Amino acid sequence: MNDDVRLVAWVRGRVQGVGFRWFTRARALELGGLSGFALNLEDGRVQVVAEGPREHCEGLLRWLRGQDTPGRVDGVTEIWDTPRGGYDGFAIR
Repeated sequence: MNDDVRLVAWVRGRVQGVGFRWFTRARALELGGLSGFALNLEDGRVQVVAEGPREHCEGLLRWLRGQDTPGRVDGVTEIWDTPRGGYDGFAIR
């Protein structure tokens, strides 16, 4: 049984210019088994795409919503999907 998923999350708040993407990548690598990216959007949000085991994606989402992130997270919107692949590791874009 393949329990891999795709998580796409949009994080809003003061999340640009504070190392948010770097720490998101570090957390994804710490959880292990995740590929994808973190990207600054023009509207001030950060988009996070992660593919891998569901429990690891859920752990990343918990971290995004938690108190340990740099800056200030006002909210996170997410969608779940099937993995599309094509990522080489977890990148900062």
